[in-house]
Amino acid sequence: MMTLKEKVVVITGASSGIGEATALMLAERGAKVVLGARRADRLQDLSKRIAAAGGEAIYAATDVTQRADLSRLVTLARERYGKVDVLLSNAGIAPISLLDELRVEDWEAMIDVNVRGLLYGIAAALPVFRQQGFGHFVNIASTAGLVTTPTMAVYSATKFAVRAISEGLRQEAGPHLRVTIVSPGFVQTGLANSMTNSETKAQIADKMSEIAISPDAIARAIVFAIDQPPEVDVNEMIIRPTVQR
Repeated sequence: MMTLKEKVVVITGASSGIGEATALMLAERGAKVVLGARRADRLQDLSKRIAAAGGEAIYAATDVTQRADLSRLVTLARERYGKVDVLLSNAGIAPISLLDELRVEDWEAMIDVNVRGLLYGIAAALPVFRQQGFGHFVNIASTAGLVTTPTMAVYSATKFAVRAISEGLRQEAGPHLRVTIVSPGFVQTGLANSMTNSETKAQIADKMSEIAISPDAIARAIVFAIDQPPEVDVNEMIIRPTVQR
């Protein structure tokens, strides 16, 4: 874990779930974490927990659907620490439903957060990485980006998009930038809270309580990818419960 020492990692969706778990794990191993999410109170609490454990963290309220917010988050990291080593694009929502329900606002919200949010992060960090001559994008997709099932059509489409954009970015990145796609399966997170269909929300919550793995499992995979030597690029990882089909 020596390569993590002093690395500066910007994390979106850092207030809970995978983002929170990864921030704690990275900070414990010596990285400086820059936390972004909409819930500033939770970011403040997380930052205090990291500091109390001897780590270092700063934060800023960040809505990934606002390009200026992501630019400010990356700028904050550079102003405080002089560089950005990693951008972990983790923010995501999943208000899934059958297409027949015509929950168009939910469709738009998923596209805005899951796709535009990813692109805005790339737009903020890519010029910085080019100027530095190094940088690592870690983009959170989903096993829903590998296969589509009923109720998942739009969410799945956004996660297919995450994978497509990330792979295109990898091919364009050149020899000095790294790109990692992480596709989690069922994980114990608050993702179901974004679901507006109460029946579907209850079904997903029940499934999570039955088979979901800890966010720490995904955090360990992210830390592994970041911790590789600079000439090693871990391009894609799929992490899911052993019982998930």
